[in-house]
Amino acid sequence: MDLVVGASNDAVKSLVNKLGSLLAQEYTLIGGVSDDIQYINDELASMQAFLNRLQREAGGRNEQRQDWMKQVREVAYDIEDCIDNVGRRLRGEPRGRGWLVSLKKAWYLLATLYARHNIATDIGNLKARAQHVSERRTRYGVENPAEVDDGSDGGNALRDRPAPPPQLIGTMEPVGIEDAVTELEPWFTVATSQQHAQHQTRFLAIVGFGGLGKTTLAMALYRKFGHEFDCRATVLASQKFHLRRVLRSLVTKFHGQQSGASKNDLDGIEEWGEEMLKKKLADQLKEKRYLILIDDIWSVSAWDNLRDSLPENKKGGTVVLTTRFKSVSEACRRHNGDVYEHKPLTEGSSNKLFHETISSASYDLCVTRPVNKLVNIMKICGGLPLAVVVVAGLMASKLKSEPNSDLDALLEKLNQELSAVLGNNLTTEGVTQILNYCYKNLPPDLKTCLLYMSMFPKGSLISRKRLIRRWITEGLITEKHGRTVEEIAEDCFNELISRNLIRVVNNSSNGKVKSCLVHDMVLEYIVAKSSDENFITVVGGHWQTPFPSYKVRRLSIHRSDQQEKEIVERMKLSHVRSLTALESFRALHSTMHKLQILQVLDLEGCKDLSLNQLKKICNLHQLKHLSLRQTGIEEIPSNIGRLEYLEVFDVRDTNVRKLPASVERLQRMTHLLAGNKSKRRALKLTQGITKITALQTLSGVEIHGSSGGASKRRPTVGKTTSAQAANTNLAKEQHSFADMENLTNLKKLTIYRLVCFTDSDNELLLSAIEHLSSCSLKFFSIDDNFCGFLDSSLNASEAPPEHLQTLGLCGKLSQVPKWIDRLHNLEKLTLSLTSLTTSTLVVLGELPELFSVTFTLDSEQNTSALKILHNNAMESEGSIFVTAGGFKKLKLLRFMAPVLPPLSFLEGAMSELQRLELRFVMTEGLYGLENLISLRQVVLTVSSQVLEGAKAKVSQIKELARMIPNEPRVVVEEYNESS
Repeated sequence: MDLVVGASNDAVKSLVNKLGSLLAQEYTLIGGVSDDIQYINDELASMQAFLNRLQREAGGRNEQRQDWMKQVREVAYDIEDCIDNVGRRLRGEPRGRGWLVSLKKAWYLLATLYARHNIATDIGNLKARAQHVSERRTRYGVENPAEVDDGSDGGNALRDRPAPPPQLIGTMEPVGIEDAVTELEPWFTVATSQQHAQHQTRFLAIVGFGGLGKTTLAMALYRKFGHEFDCRATVLASQKFHLRRVLRSLVTKFHGQQSGASKNDLDGIEEWGEEMLKKKLADQLKEKRYLILIDDIWSVSAWDNLRDSLPENKKGGTVVLTTRFKSVSEACRRHNGDVYEHKPLTEGSSNKLFHETISSASYDLCVTRPVNKLVNIMKICGGLPLAVVVVAGLMASKLKSEPNSDLDALLEKLNQELSAVLGNNLTTEGVTQILNYCYKNLPPDLKTCLLYMSMFPKGSLISRKRLIRRWITEGLITEKHGRTVEEIAEDCFNELISRNLIRVVNNSSNGKVKSCLVHDMVLEYIVAKSSDENFITVVGGHWQTPFPSYKVRRLSIHRSDQQEKEIVERMKLSHVRSLTALESFRALHSTMHKLQILQVLDLEGCKDLSLNQLKKICNLHQLKHLSLRQTGIEEIPSNIGRLEYLEVFDVRDTNVRKLPASVERLQRMTHLLAGNKSKRRALKLTQGITKITALQTLSGVEIHGSSGGASKRRPTVGKTTSAQAANTNLAKEQHSFADMENLTNLKKLTIYRLVCFTDSDNELLLSAIEHLSSCSLKFFSIDDNFCGFLDSSLNASEAPPEHLQTLGLCGKLSQVPKWIDRLHNLEKLTLSLTSLTTSTLVVLGELPELFSVTFTLDSEQNTSALKILHNNAMESEGSIFVTAGGFKKLKLLRFMAPVLPPLSFLEGAMSELQRLELRFVMTEGLYGLENLISLRQVVLTVSSQVLEGAKAKVSQIKELARMIPNEPRVVVEEYNESS
């Protein structure tokens, strides 16, 4: 069955729990209403049992069932709206005994009489609708599903599986593009003297239909040859082409590569016109040889506009574009461009990709024998990488859920079912049919989670943590088998990845997925499916979707121009529970008052959000998730305390430095995310924050000690001055970190700065950290701002955080803590570069689970640290040595500092290391790379202000990498320190 099974069942399951809660709260309602609620609850429980049977039924599509389940879904949503409205309109009913309570209750009943009467009417109407929906199933012959007695949830149910082991992404080259890269290499490396003399911009169009791997090929070329250009950038064009947006993206990306550039130079760029953007782009690329990759151009007019916007210069530019349409590639050819028609995978490459995919999708499964039935399936897939990987992902999932099944038998069944639909020649529509088949084989929960990805625009990187938090607050994930919602959500995410319906883009340094991407053909499919099922309504997206015929429940606004603003204003928004706006708040200015039952509001990147609008948002009583990340706001209104149901609050990358006192009323909040690490900005830790005992994540805070700011002037006897009051409040705030011991549910704590600390402050903070470590803390990171806390206090801890999985210690750290060898669960470690010595590496090498190590140093602390770095190198004869042995699971080693000391890898060192990352202005040398036998990738990120000597070191490192038997890929990138 399609989404409607999962969506209807999830809606009813969530609602049955809410109805029970509503009855338990004993609101004073109009007579008979409680009986109506009980009736609705019983009726929906029966519907849920029926839907559960539908979930267990294998295959089949019945239009009558589909229509009936849509009705169940809509009435369930409307009942849920009504219940939430009860909570909003009947808040504050007096409880207790006594004449004063009786008096207050009498006044409350009088004041809410009208509201209770309306609620009674609404519930009565909904009871009648529930009855009609139930009767309609019998009246129109909606058949009962066949009984399934095996006690399972069906062969495609999501089962409990161990989490995938940490791994690195991007260390292996894509399959099947080697010949294409070789064929196109001369185009990048050999330019005719005539082209140089005429300073021409060179164009290459890669053409082929969807799912063929055009973008994969283009990105492989971009990575391989990009470092040979002075600057480079990628940009997405898409079907709904918007020239200003594309130019703005190019200007922003090239700005970060300009020496001495400041982010302030781009203030107000959202309002710049086309001519101003073109002029800025021409200035950026003047006297530079540039490379631009433009992905997915849909029309000749879009290409003409883009081509005319790119500047000519004395060194010439190189532009690579991808397109599905030959008309676009021919337009490129007419302007002296070259065209490469991308070819499907060969049979051998298709088989190789299938085997690699099925093995990586199921890390405990490795297909080594020949697969007899694979030839027919590969013919159906037509050499399209997308078709191959989603089919392989489906087969891997079936093998994991049915361990005794035979791969040949599964492939034969798939071959029979797809052959009848697709025929012999695979087309774009055929790829959609393959996606549809894979989608129908998803468990209902996974269908819902996959369709939720249509919230995000084409080409956008989706944060794993952001997505999982939103799944949870949307109610799409429920606890099962004694496991938490977070664990179930991680399982759903991992399963979508293993089925190749979403693609991993990069990973965090702990080996977990950091962000993912939905292939544009998969996204096109799920956007259409979401629209059909009234699951998500997209405005201003890449694909045209019809105006919603049902009430809007979830709304995602990808653009906020006048056209989109008018569309939103025409919608009925009183039932919207989830709202995402990208880049601009403009389309919502006149509609916020309609969103009374809104639960999820994500405004990440909306630079035009004002304080007055934020005050209105703080009146949305039902909000559970509020993201203001990258909005540029500077303060949070005092009425934030009204959001008593808030669970996730994200103010990262804003100018918010302190939360109002009313934040202590947000007792349901589990995740508070703040600060801007790159700018060293943090949220001040206050007593109000330490009173939110439900917190599991507290990220991006700074802690103020007792030596800063209190007035030492003696007050007049007998009088309380404003200075005294201020000093009293300051004293409370300065010792708020002692109250951190209340946060016993805290799993992640990130402290960006310590300010004005004394010895007594160090003792209090150490005590709090030791207490939290004995509770739930798994992730701890702190930068002591060179105040000495790490060396003087944390190093001497007698109750160290032995259960940590992630630890970060930055600032003044002359040696690693004495207790670090006791962290047997540690997977990710970040240390100040000042602790780097040969002996340090010997100690760290004994940590059994260590996956990544990062040594870092902030450029602002460079002067204080240079002497320590020099002394560390001198202790071991002028170089830091990485000796043989140890580091049994280490896959990633990173150094991020203005100056890197000399580093030597001895034979047998770090035998499992796959990726080495160096970010620097100057390096004293890197030796022994040839001894890293498992190395697959070297990433060199060099300052745009790098000296010639450092450039020579980069060339030397590249030459050393070529001597390694694995021939690791070397990536050279540039960063601008001032931006």
